Amino acid sequence: MPTLGRQGDVFVLDLGDGENRFHPDWIASVNSALDEVEKAEGPRALVTAATGKFWSNGLDLDWLFAHAEQHQEYVVSVHALFARVLSLPVITVAALQGHTFAAGAMLSLAHDFRVMRADRGFWCLPEADIHIPFTPGMSALIQSRLTPRTAHEAMVTARRFGGEDALAAGVVDRAVAEDAVRTTAVELAASLAGKASETLGTIKSRMYAPALELLRDTTDPMG
Repeated sequence: MPTLGRQGDVFVLDLGDGENRFHPDWIASVNSALDEVEKAEGPRALVTAATGKFWSNGLDLDWLFAHAEQHQEYVVSVHALFARVLSLPVITVAALQGHTFAAGAMLSLAHDFRVMRADRGFWCLPEADIHIPFTPGMSALIQSRLTPRTAHEAMVTARRFGGEDALAAGVVDRAVAEDAVRTTAVELAASLAGKASETLGTIKSRMYAPALELLRDTTDPMG
């Protein structure tokens, strides 16, 4: 399960060492960690990291297929997590040491910045290949964080971006060696920890208002 630590002004949320899929208990654990980050006072920032082969492989499809009657409730909870991270009143950096797929890739986009391993691992939105359409909220999130050209290619072709390609396309902000991913993310976050404030949360909420409105729609989240 995810764990939360702290290095100076930077909270480090480690998502885990497995596929880090969005099981309801996993989502609840992440939200509990975000509660702690939000309640803290003074300069602070958040790095979301992981260990192992994956940063996150996205939705827990096994759980979802076994609980089909909870489909809408589950999607609402995933959307709520995206919205929360997107509008968090602290600077957020995703440290992508491994594969970042589907809803995991979307969660990375909800962060302010992304640092990715340059030599191995892929960032990918595979929905076109696995025949699961993006919800309106997911589409709005992706399109609000990527250029139109990159969003189109990522969403329509399910391209797997390696670190250098992701950097060139503007998917990530840094592409570094494996052993530098987390340290680079922490350094970037620490340099911006003083920005934490209600003002920052308001700026983000207004900047991404259309996407947030769709992500917070609990009546028809799947369109």
